Formats: sequence, C-alpha cells, structure tokens
Amino acid sequence: MITETNSVKTVFITGASSGIGRACAIRLATQGHRLILNARRREKIDELAGYLKKEFQTHVMKLIFDVRDKEAVFAEINGLPEDWKNIDVLVNNAGLALGLADLHEADIRDWEQMIDTNIKGLLYVSKAIIPGMIERKKGQIINIGSIAAKENYLKGNVYCATKHAVDSINQAMRMELLPHNIRVNLVNPGATNTEFSLVRFKGDKTAADNVYKGFKPLTGEDIADCISFCIELPEHVNINDMLIMPTAQARASMIYKQNN
Repeated sequence: MITETNSVKTVFITGASSGIGRACAIRLATQGHRLILNARRREKIDELAGYLKKEFQTHVMKLIFDVRDKEAVFAEINGLPEDWKNIDVLVNNAGLALGLADLHEADIRDWEQMIDTNIKGLLYVSKAIIPGMIERKKGQIINIGSIAAKENYLKGNVYCATKHAVDSINQAMRMELLPHNIRVNLVNPGATNTEFSLVRFKGDKTAADNVYKGFKPLTGEDIADCISFCIELPEHVNINDMLIMPTAQARASMIYKQNN
C-alpha cells in the first residue's frame, strides 16, 4: 500500500517475464508503482503488461532486449521517454544457471552465457541507470543474488562464481553510492521453484521437478515480498544483505526431504 513515506515509484525490473521478476512486477503493481518491464521474450512481457493494466491499472513501459547486448541496453534505456527517465528503483533480476557438471566436463558455452548475463548484464544495466540516480541524489538498486553467492555446491562452479561476483559488486555499489543517498540491497534466495531448474536442465521437466520434491520450496511470490519490503522501508533504512531460505533448507546442499 502506498503511504506518505512510500510514494509511487518508477521501478525497472530486468528478467520480468517469469519467476521472481514476474512475481515482483505483480506485487509492486498492487502497490500502485509504475513499472518498466524488461525481458527477451516479447510475448511474455506483452501478456504480463496486459494483465497488470487490466487488473491494477498499472502504468507500464516495455523494454524488450537481452541484458547481454551492451548496445541494446544503453540505446533502450537512454531512449526512454522523458516521463520514464527518472527511475527510482532498479531490480537487477535477470540471471540464470545452465548445466550442472564438474568443471572439466561442462559446456563452455554455458559458462559464457552465465557470465555474460549474471555479471556483465547486471553491470551494463546498472551503468546505464546509476548516473540518473546520482544526479537526483536518490534511488535504490536491488541486486538478486542467491545462496550460491554465499557458498559453493558441487557441480555449481561457474554459476556460484557469477553469484559470488554479484555479492562483491553489490558491496562495491553500496560503498561507492553511499555519498549519493542511493540504497543498495542484495536479496539472496535459496531453493525457489520458478523456471530456474527447468532452464538449468535445458527443458528437462522431470529433472527440474525432482529438485523440489519432498519439501516446500520458496516461490517467486515469497521473494517478491522481500523485495517489496526493501522498497517500502523508510529511506533512512537499508537492508544491505538478505538471505531467504525455505524452512527445509539449511545450506545450499542441505535440504530435508520427506519421502511421500
């Protein structure tokens, strides 16, 4: 709910077509915020934007590009209409895991896509948006990390490395943007049942479903609530780092599963 201390904001969400990004868009739409939705899949963004406009009368701007495409990132963001340029909140959500293999057996193409999306894509979008926040002396950046940003797990090597990098970048942003009154948050989900595992296993639904059998995982909506909480806090309050786990998960590779 919009309050006097939490006015309507313009929120830019990358990877908004599914999972945490989509849930975040819906959650923030219920609060009346204006949304800039970015993803590669136009049909998914068109569907989401239509739903948000119909259900919540949300003001939506759609930006269809891949965060790996440096030229597209800067062209699209710099080309925003004047009334959409003042971005209050950036949610760096776009990211993925590809494959689950020992380093010497992994597909190098998977490494490159994870590095280009999870690290370089986050940097491109941030670099395009941060100068405007600095100029206005106001803003908030919410970077989506992972339990993999805090600890490695078997066969997660390069994905874990990319999320450790996000953790490091988040810490650097927090220090560098401190004089500019810009809040920086890191939100780290544990096991979350979205398209994450389906993408990791390259469309193998059986393998993806097995990841979440025997326990209740987090949902995109759970993480969206945490992101909303960070945004709704008074401006003098900042959540530097948040780790959210299912009750059944203690560590990245320690999940208590019941036999059904």
